[in-house]
Order: sequence, then C-alpha cells, then structure tokens
Amino acid sequence: MRLRTALVLATAGLLAAGGTMVFAGSASAASTLGASAAERGGRYFGTAVAASRLGDSAYTTLLNREFNQVTPENEMKIDATEPQRGQFTYGNADRIVQHATSRGMRVRGHTLAWHSQQPGWMQSLSGSTLRQAMLNHVTQVATHFRGQVTWWDVVNEAYADGSSGARRDSNLQRTGNDWIEAAFRAADAADPNAQLCYNDYNIDNWNDAKTQAVYRMVQDFRSRGVPIDCVGLQSHFTGGSNYPSNYRTTLSSFAALGVDVHITELDIRNAPADAYRNVVNDCLAVSRCRGITVWGIRDSDSWRSGESPLLFDGGGNKKAAYNAVLTALNNGTTPPGTPTTPPPAGGSCTAGITPGTVWGDRYNTSVTVSGASTWTVVVAVSAPQRITTTWSGAASVDGSGQVLTMRSNGSGNTFGFTTMTNGNSGARPQIRSCTAG
Repeated sequence: MRLRTALVLATAGLLAAGGTMVFAGSASAASTLGASAAERGGRYFGTAVAASRLGDSAYTTLLNREFNQVTPENEMKIDATEPQRGQFTYGNADRIVQHATSRGMRVRGHTLAWHSQQPGWMQSLSGSTLRQAMLNHVTQVATHFRGQVTWWDVVNEAYADGSSGARRDSNLQRTGNDWIEAAFRAADAADPNAQLCYNDYNIDNWNDAKTQAVYRMVQDFRSRGVPIDCVGLQSHFTGGSNYPSNYRTTLSSFAALGVDVHITELDIRNAPADAYRNVVNDCLAVSRCRGITVWGIRDSDSWRSGESPLLFDGGGNKKAAYNAVLTALNNGTTPPGTPTTPPPAGGSCTAGITPGTVWGDRYNTSVTVSGASTWTVVVAVSAPQRITTTWSGAASVDGSGQVLTMRSNGSGNTFGFTTMTNGNSGARPQIRSCTAG
C-alpha cells in the first residue's frame, strides 16, 4: 500500500503542476538494439564481452546502452575455468556475469565441452579418463553458474567441415560417439532450468552436408528425449557473398524440430548493411529465432579487427550496418506464435508488457500474466534506470534497482511499476522470466 500511495501522490503532483502526459502508444521507435529486439516478442540483441575491457568506460557505455544479452568471449572456456585438473577459477567469468545480471542482461554460457582451448592436462588425456574429466568439467562449471545463465552452449563445433557430414576427429569424439549426448545430460542435471544449445559455424547454408549432419543429430536427440533446447548458428560471414540465400530456411528447419534457434557469433567482413539487414529480417521471420549476438562491440574489439566486421567502428561510432540493423528491428513484426518471454523455467506461464504513461523523467509499465493463476515474473530495466514504485503484486527489487521480481498475491494477473529514466529514455523493460506456481 505504501508503494501504491507513492505512485498516486507522484502522479497527482505532476498533474497539479500541469505536467503533460504522453502515452507510450504514440512514442517513437526504440533507439537501441536491445530495446528494439525486446519489443519483437522478448528477443535479445547481444554481444560477446571480454572481462579485460570492462574497465574501459567507452566500451561499457556502448555495452550498457545497446545490448540486453552477453556471452563471455573466452572467460568460460575450458582453459579459463579449469586451468589445472580439478582446480576451477571463475573470477573473470563471474565478473562478466555480475555486470550483466545487475543490469538485467541475460547471459549465454560459452562453452562447456569443446575440442579447442583445452588446457594441457586435458589434451594429454584419452579414453574413459578423458570422458570422466569432461563430464566433471561440465558438471562443475554448470553448477557454479546455475540460475545465472539463460542458455548454455553445451557442446561447440563437434562437426567437420567439408562434404562428409562426419563428426570432427577430436580427442572428445574418440571417447565414443555418444559423448555429445553425455555432455547434454550432464549439463541438464547440473543446471536443469537453463536452455541447452549445440553451437557451430558453417551451418548457415541449408544445403551443406555439415548443416544436414547437425540437423540429423538434433532430430535424433529430440526423438530420444536427449535434453536439447536450442541450436546456435555462429554466422561468421566473409561478406555479402557468403550470406546464403536459404539462411531463413535453415533457421526455420531447425525450429521445426521443436528447438529454438540463435544467431550466436555474428560478424560480417566490412559490415555490409544489406547483409546485416538480411540476417535480422530472417531471424524476425522465424518465431523461434530468439535473438542475435554480435561477436564484439567495436571493430577494435573483434577477433577479426582487420576486417571491420562489427556495428561500431574503433572509435565507438555507429556504422551504416548499425542503422540498418536498428531500422530492421524497429520495422519488424512479431510472427504469430512468438513467445513474449524466454521459455519459462518452472511451468506454463506467459507475461506480456503494455507500455503506460510517460513523463519527462519516468514512465509506467503494466505486465499481464496468462497461463497461470499463481506466478513469479522477473522484469529488468537498463542502467541507469531504476524501478521506484510497484503495484498489484508482491514485489521485490534488487539492490541495483533494475531487476524486479513480482509474485502473484491474489490481486489479479496484471501488475505495474514506475521506472525513473535517469537520462536513459530510450530503453524499455524486458521480461526475463515467467514461472508458474
């Protein structure tokens, strides 16, 4: 009641002062990538993040303003998290996760099992000893980050390039053809509420043997109840020339298996605006395409820095590709059947956002829950915004003021809150989860 009273008084004060109300329905399009993606059915637009750059204010300004999802670039890989067998180190990965979650950004864990970037001790193992070490690594890392990671790239790059459609000949593959399935089952046991993904490059063209081989694996896993929820297409394109015309077919074909699809490591040589625009439009056309992650923020942050493949130049200036992406997002429509929230962790529940009244320094939002009479919804706003007032539910707001957890309390299935913009008027709230019960 105290919070509700605060809202009424604040509203009354503004009206008494002759403040003008502007309704969000007439507001301009979203002005940042993450905010616009969130309006397209709760999607994300994210980026790879390096812990070593979090001290760079120019870098974090762009990160915090533009993106609503992050993937640690190297900090969760095997050599970083288990440099010595049985000795786990999470400092840099924890730093990225804390930065993201405190600002309402979702996190993609990358990666639990991979033939590359293995520490020397793992490279020296083989057979059942390697299998057990791999499974222990999956279990320990997924357990450490349980509840903090929305998606895990459980297995990365397990298929060979070329026309064979075969598995890559790696030390992990030589432990037995069931190693991928074993890794997914271990990840599911360690972090049962996370979405579990297979991630690979050169699976963009639907006609390629590698794409078809991964498709058959996912199809097999789904038919046998192996816990797989999503497929990640890295999409490291060399330019408009290798952006496949059947890319949308690839996305929709994987989605038809009952898994989500993600574009996980997007970068395109010389950042042609048309190619970036096409990727966004293809994702928006497939209801189970949950979002896009670019592999770095500025060209100078890219592993391909000499190819200028990203949306911001080395000085942090927006490139033509940025404008093409934002326009495509803002012009996009949400296909029928697109969920308005990330897949719920604990039962059938959907939450949808309705923009409310907007003032110069704050705005209201209402959220309507369907599919359950008792529920918990987590909503996040972007820094430096802060949630100040809530109503119609049992609310708690974290210490940052940016993550709201609202629980049903018998007052109906719609609740609301007020957000102070604190100078960031372009971003809008994002539903992080809706859990029934």
